[in-house]
Amino acid sequence: MEKVQRELQRYQHALMDFSAREHNGQVELVIELKDRGLGLHTYYAPVHARDIEHPQFSWTLQRYLYDCLHDYLIEMFTLTPQSLENRS
Repeated sequence: MEKVQRELQRYQHALMDFSAREHNGQVELVIELKDRGLGLHTYYAPVHARDIEHPQFSWTLQRYLYDCLHDYLIEMFTLTPQSLENRS
């Protein structure tokens, strides 16, 4: 847990806050908007112990963080052409 938190302290973002938590015996990456007033959900992603112990953990976490940010931003869409097609 401490290793993940320490690594996340190296990242600052204009719109997002990053942290880690323990949940059900596992470490989770936590991504949330700085503006909590928008009412959007918090994004949680498991960080596997094997990845934390890997010698290239810094690089692995960076890629994982970027992938999670991409997924989180996509989840924020409120309307897409596909959602319109599913309504008909």
